[in-house]
Amino acid sequence: MSDFNRNATAEKWGRPLSRAESTVIDAGLRAYMLRVYNYMVLGLAITGFAALGVYMLSVTSNPASAVSGATGGALALRNGVYLTPIGYGLFVSPLKWVVILAPLGLVFFLGAKMQSMRPATAQITFAIFAALIGLSLSSIFLVYTHTSIVRVFFITAASFGALSLWGYTTQRNLTGMGSFLIMGLFGVIIASLVNLFIGSSALQFAVSVIGVLVFAGLTAWDTQRLKNEYLYGTMEGEVLEKSAIMGALSLYLNFINLFTMLLQLLGQRDQ
Repeated sequence: MSDFNRNATAEKWGRPLSRAESTVIDAGLRAYMLRVYNYMVLGLAITGFAALGVYMLSVTSNPASAVSGATGGALALRNGVYLTPIGYGLFVSPLKWVVILAPLGLVFFLGAKMQSMRPATAQITFAIFAALIGLSLSSIFLVYTHTSIVRVFFITAASFGALSLWGYTTQRNLTGMGSFLIMGLFGVIIASLVNLFIGSSALQFAVSVIGVLVFAGLTAWDTQRLKNEYLYGTMEGEVLEKSAIMGALSLYLNFINLFTMLLQLLGQRDQ
């Protein structure tokens, strides 16, 4: 632990901690954060497989298997790639709005009901949420080249890792950033929803740039917040497990949003 957190932990116990006590707390903190990251990585894996699987079901190279367009021919995305009935339903029909908005509804449900859930139920709900995010993200394979998607993913992973490590190790108290970042988050969400209807490229660029800054800050802030919650709180058993799942959810959302914002800025569109 950093000196800042060691002093705060000592204040919690009302006395200086012995070396043995500090060692135990450090070990518990590392185990807790590892559990958070494991849940987050599991969620990202579910999202990735869901997105790729839905994309593969949504396109075909066989015109006979494709849905018909307005002119009666196969509905083509580009030369040699056609939408299947599944792809049409998810990306063209009004069902696309359900695909886009369902994850937002579920994340609010998780935030409201997590405390009353059993850990196993919370785990299943988190997995379902990650799959829904994968469903909504599958459209990126229709828009961007697969090479640029992979490139931006690794850029996001490296950036997220560095920001989270800084948030974990810094002795600077990041608490003051929280309210500013949350305000920025709501601004990004509202602007993104508005842009779904108006389709402004200038607004989309501004949202992407601001979004990268907001989610970069949230990554560091959430990491320190999770660390401090463990150090200052009294968590064990089911409370500890649910806290790890909620922590993983917050970091997972930061990663996904940072990825999509960077993809909009750096991704190469598939012509």
